[in-house]
Amino acid sequence: MSKEQLSNIKIVGFVLRPDSLDILSLYREISKKFEDKGMEVLLDSESATMIGFKGIAFKEMCDRVDLLVSLGGDGTLLGLVRKSYGFDKPVLGINAGNLGFLADTPIECIDEMIEMLLIGNYRVDERILIEGYIEHDRGKRDEFYAFNDVVITRPTIAHMIKLDAFINNDWFNTYRGDGLIISTPTGSTAYNLSLGGPIVYPMSKVFIMTPIAPHSLTQRPLVLPIEFSINLSSPDKLVVMIDGQDDYILNTEDTLVIKGASRTAKLLHKKEHSNFKVLREKLSWGDE
Repeated sequence: MSKEQLSNIKIVGFVLRPDSLDILSLYREISKKFEDKGMEVLLDSESATMIGFKGIAFKEMCDRVDLLVSLGGDGTLLGLVRKSYGFDKPVLGINAGNLGFLADTPIECIDEMIEMLLIGNYRVDERILIEGYIEHDRGKRDEFYAFNDVVITRPTIAHMIKLDAFINNDWFNTYRGDGLIISTPTGSTAYNLSLGGPIVYPMSKVFIMTPIAPHSLTQRPLVLPIEFSINLSSPDKLVVMIDGQDDYILNTEDTLVIKGASRTAKLLHKKEHSNFKVLREKLSWGDE
């Protein structure tokens, strides 16, 4: 958790849930609330094109704003955090989706949240990202950032995969099965959770390595400090999926390298926001 406060919020930049024309009226309503409080509102050009508005290039928007706002579900926020990496701007997630693990500000609480922004009554949580790349033959690299997880799996269901794992360049394990997930603490409640991996406090600085349908019952999830570097290679052609949104091919001569990113993602919440309350509500813990 960070005690950092924004000095003065004058400009906010919106990114909207993709392929959602029905979000137009909601954006109009919420953006007007920000403007009525004296803040300038910018809209990402891709989001603007979707709803027939005039927008601004994403990078220019990130340069200018004091705060980024995701209007959509968790997937919208995931994409915004990854795209804005390097600009070091905090993100407020307004939940216009279903689950709302990350985009956890309800529509009905927007007025209250804006007032809290104006008086500095909020907190900024810092969460780690994965920084990774695929080293191809002849030195070419595909670089990426992941906020939730990196999933390494087979391109078809026909065969079990073999995946060699090295930690700090020392051979650690050979995974055999359907694949492997490397998740951040934020991603521990995503695909990792459905496979029986541990739920990790979101501000922890660790990776979780969880095998997918392992051939051996001795293969178990493993939690590692982010100071470690993980190298993965395979004699099979595999698919590498980033936050369920982007994918790459890992060829037999390639190496996948995973490490902790140098900067964190900054998520803005109410001061009284409780991650344990979110778990109770979203996972129905404690229900009779």
